[in-house]
Amino acid sequence: MTTTDLRTKSSDLVNSLKKGATISLIHRSRVIGEIRPKTEAKPFTKEDIMKLRKIVADLNLPKTSYKKREEIYRKHMMDKYGKYLP
Repeated sequence: MTTTDLRTKSSDLVNSLKKGATISLIHRSRVIGEIRPKTEAKPFTKEDIMKLRKIVADLNLPKTSYKKREEIYRKHMMDKYGKYLP
């Protein structure tokens, strides 16, 4: 489909996308891109959530509380900007 066809044959484009077709976009006799139909995201299942929890547990990330994070951030900002920090 050419860039001119985008303006003149938009209904054909919509119908093709609804059928699941992928269309090549042509500009000045060169393919410059593809137009693909949007894929629907599937909802998470319990198995997906359990896999994600296992991955997080395996990473063994450090457990830092919000209060501790705030202290670390404040210290860094004081070192960077000095006593004029609000």
